[in-house]
Amino acid sequence: MARDAAEQAKAYRLDSFDAERIREIAREAKERALDYAPSPAQAAALYDMAQAAAATPKPMPAPAAQGFGYSFGQDYGSALKYSINSNMAFAQSMGIAGRRNMSEDRYYEAGQRALDNHKWDEALENFNQVAALKGNRVDSGYYWKAYALNKLGRRDEALAAIAELRKSYASSRWLDDAKALEIEAKQAAGRAVSPEAESDEELKLMALNGIMQSDPERAIPLVENMLKGSASPRLKRQALFVLAQSSQPKAQQVIEQIARGGGNPDLQVKAIEALSQMRRRQTNNSQNQLFQEIYTSTADLSVKRAILNAFRNTKDNERLFQLAKAEKSGDLRIAAIQPLGEVAGQPELWQLYQAETSPDMKIEILRVMHGNGNGEKLADVVKNEKDPKVRRAAFEALADQRTTNGDQLVALYTAEQDPQFKQVIVDRLSNPRYVKNMIELAKSEKDTKMKLRIVERLSNMHSKEASDYLLELLK
Repeated sequence: MARDAAEQAKAYRLDSFDAERIREIAREAKERALDYAPSPAQAAALYDMAQAAAATPKPMPAPAAQGFGYSFGQDYGSALKYSINSNMAFAQSMGIAGRRNMSEDRYYEAGQRALDNHKWDEALENFNQVAALKGNRVDSGYYWKAYALNKLGRRDEALAAIAELRKSYASSRWLDDAKALEIEAKQAAGRAVSPEAESDEELKLMALNGIMQSDPERAIPLVENMLKGSASPRLKRQALFVLAQSSQPKAQQVIEQIARGGGNPDLQVKAIEALSQMRRRQTNNSQNQLFQEIYTSTADLSVKRAILNAFRNTKDNERLFQLAKAEKSGDLRIAAIQPLGEVAGQPELWQLYQAETSPDMKIEILRVMHGNGNGEKLADVVKNEKDPKVRRAAFEALADQRTTNGDQLVALYTAEQDPQFKQVIVDRLSNPRYVKNMIELAKSEKDTKMKLRIVERLSNMHSKEASDYLLELLK
């Protein structure tokens, strides 16, 4: 029986550090998920997964197993139970409060998806939340609330929502769209909702494509009127797409006008995306100057993000670098910085890093350096940075570099004085490709606790060289 128990324990040969790491991952996942704020469907899925895991847990090592195997079995069992219970508790809480914690952007995106799928009640629920939050998109929330109410045939409520938009947000860029919607709602007052409306939209999409190909001069004014009216978001997006496919100068002028703000913010973002795609096809650099002008003239975060994405698509790293230096918004700075990490040896990242004073932003800069080289500079940060979190980020970036080898990590380990940081280095070396480096560390390490940790990591490598070394220890 003892032999059987030992074999069971051997199958679970992870150490107490692994159990603690499981706990740490569970804590981090929970904290990050609070920021992520999943939708009710995502929360329900998470809860179902946790329930399934709880119903079919892994067998634990038999209590008769002694020593290392048994002690780990207890650690692993408690860690697994902790992880499952933690996730279950979190999933339950998110299932109850998920919608309450959803951000304005997530409500808005969910509402847009519901509109595209003609789920008017669901769209209304989401846009009610956008309006109630009174954030950056409050006026758009009122507009789409009115739009959904009109689709549901609740004309009086739709008109009331438009009136509230006009009264409370007199300078809103949604007022022109609201005016067109108001006319439509008044004209439809007293009429039942037509089930043919959805097929009518499909017919319009087909007609729009056809007339643009056969008679673009007549089609472009029709598309302009469609973009200014109360058409669905899907129909307006398709209208912009059709314009973007046209080689007519007038078509590009219409898109540029909307991109400069000649429409609601949602349409402006789509126009910027359309222009970005046109530029990529035509290899024309003139659009980026237009994007720069729009960026500096707007305060709309979604518009700025669209322009940063356009610069990313066109690999305009110089403009991204300049915006990363000048931008005040942390989120937008990160969006500008991320593409710079896609270029090998990008010197601009180091200029940004050296000028940065915020530890959090330093970490964000380091996080995009995982694949762009500069290993020596990353190693310097690991050696000289005082902030432990920044050092950790630099080390993780260095360890992920393709050119980084085990000797470099061992050199950092040898020079390191902080025991906790040495443990971090050992963990990254716990890979079969570094088995020789780990054996060297195990042989040279004088600290008993650290040596035990290295040996424990070697025992999990399933490598012949590691096994040979472990057998030597038993002699």
